[in-house]
Amino acid sequence: MNLFFKGAAVNVEGIISELGLEKHIEGGYYRRTFCSSRKAAGGSRQAMASSIYYLLTQDNPVGHFHKNKSDILHFYHGEGVIRYHLITDRGEYTQVEMGRDLKQGQQLQLLVESGTWKASELVTGEFGLISEVVIPEFRFEDMTLATLDQLKPWKDEIENLSRLIR
Repeated sequence: MNLFFKGAAVNVEGIISELGLEKHIEGGYYRRTFCSSRKAAGGSRQAMASSIYYLLTQDNPVGHFHKNKSDILHFYHGEGVIRYHLITDRGEYTQVEMGRDLKQGQQLQLLVESGTWKASELVTGEFGLISEVVIPEFRFEDMTLATLDQLKPWKDEIENLSRLIR
């Protein structure tokens, strides 16, 4: 059990309820927690930043491949390990795990730059909870869900690629 949840009676339904989460189109659960009143540069109507809670569970363990027009900072809160599959706009594929075992290379923070294909999956535990800060503000119209055809070049690098495509 993660120290964040130590001593607390934690169950997935309780987290979803207490945080007011709903299902996300990419998979998992989320709730927007902040949207800046300041606007992005250049006369844009888009806010400078927004943030969400994001939860993966055993029943909803995959955030399917998608990309955003914004940079996204991820902050790990706990319990299980979340593995990220990332394909940069230069075609470079990497995996990063968010978790508390720093000696094993797990990360507490992760930056995903705009234009990067991203999928996430819960690999251990009953749930994995993170927060994301999106700069500039997240908007659904700025998100693209991947198709299998778009990611075919990486089918040999990503085991069971189709499980990560919606």
